Amino acid sequence: MLQATATRVSSFTGSLNVSQKMLVVCNEEYRFITAEQLRVAGFSDNTLLLEPTGRNTAPALTLAAIAATENSGDAVLLVMPADHVITDVHAFHHAIQSGLQHAADGAMVTFGVLPNRPETGYGYIEVGDNIGRSEVRELRAFVEKPALSVAQQYLNDGNHLWNSGIFMMRANVWLKAIQHFNPDMFNSCMQSMQNSKLDCGFVRVAKDAFMTCPADSIDYAVMEKLPNAVELGISGCVVPFDAGWSDVGAWDAVWQVSHKDESGNSMHGDVLMEDSQNCLVVADSRLVACLGLEDVIVVETPDAVLVTNKANTQNIKRIVNRLKNENYSQTDNHRKVYRPWGHYDSVDSGEHFQVKRIVVNPGGRLSMQMHNHRAEHWIVVSGTAVVTRGDEVMELTANQSTYIPLGVKHRLENAGDVDLELIEVQSGTYLGEDDIVRFDDIYGRTCD
Repeated sequence: MLQATATRVSSFTGSLNVSQKMLVVCNEEYRFITAEQLRVAGFSDNTLLLEPTGRNTAPALTLAAIAATENSGDAVLLVMPADHVITDVHAFHHAIQSGLQHAADGAMVTFGVLPNRPETGYGYIEVGDNIGRSEVRELRAFVEKPALSVAQQYLNDGNHLWNSGIFMMRANVWLKAIQHFNPDMFNSCMQSMQNSKLDCGFVRVAKDAFMTCPADSIDYAVMEKLPNAVELGISGCVVPFDAGWSDVGAWDAVWQVSHKDESGNSMHGDVLMEDSQNCLVVADSRLVACLGLEDVIVVETPDAVLVTNKANTQNIKRIVNRLKNENYSQTDNHRKVYRPWGHYDSVDSGEHFQVKRIVVNPGGRLSMQMHNHRAEHWIVVSGTAVVTRGDEVMELTANQSTYIPLGVKHRLENAGDVDLELIEVQSGTYLGEDDIVRFDDIYGRTCD
């Protein structure tokens, strides 16, 4: 979905050109997988802004707007969350062009989806008259998620649209608005960016300053207040659009946008369904068999398994909060971990051993490092590995292996044109990822 979002305006041919350098805001824990997903999609020259903690969408946009004013003057920003599905890209491009001149002239533009059912899971935008002869409409108010009867009224009156969470405005217009409505947020973000550091191609915003930043959404922080803030001198408007949009923020929404069989089941992976209807089943690492189920969500991953009915998918945050409160390791650690050189998957572990499947991208190179508490065995599965072990440099191919004793400097790199895959067996008294002493790293890392 991140890749789909990144490519969504690549072919846009409107009155303004699309920058070839995207601004992407993400949590620092997801920096490597985000960079890798963008690289695979053909986007390598991006500005990735790393948040040390989540503070909702308004601070994220503020960081991006500050970066945009530094790099591109007063650029027009098209703000797109990465968890949306839009099936009709041409219609979406038409909506962008409809609102583009308004944004260029200093208005804040939001995009409202034409509703096709009384939906209680979305917020709504109340719209007014058309602006001039355009399809763009006046922004009157943002409305919370309604009860079913109210949602039906909204559908009937034709003056309420689903809030898509997509916005467009000039960078300086957003900064002016956020400084007016929430000066504490503006100041925290400004200090965070002024004291940011470039790290391995990422922009790390200053943690201490950002931790003081209030948390709020774009809607609450600015857009809801905009119609009543005439003193600010910034207008708001809404572009209605119908482009097969879905906010895939819950698993029932994934089912809605997925291909289904004749029984209404959507299956992904190794799934066996029997006497079941209208289910979503995702199997990531093993066979999942379902018997006699209806309106059920099953998501199997190597880390955990989720089973719920579709009516409860909006409440999954309760499970997430419980996992955090009860200190489950799954909230912080995952089997598959991305690094700038590739990724590794923790296949098995015990008291004094750990087995990993390591994949190094072509040209990828791990740091020169040493471990104080573990030794490592490397077995090449495919590709060619260049291994530095102490003063030795050797080349290993499929079915060859080497041993890295505890306390010996070593490095692994892939000088070939295909992925290097190997199995690593660690043994020792402590196997944590913090048992790494780095001596040299082409990615500029010191501890991760």
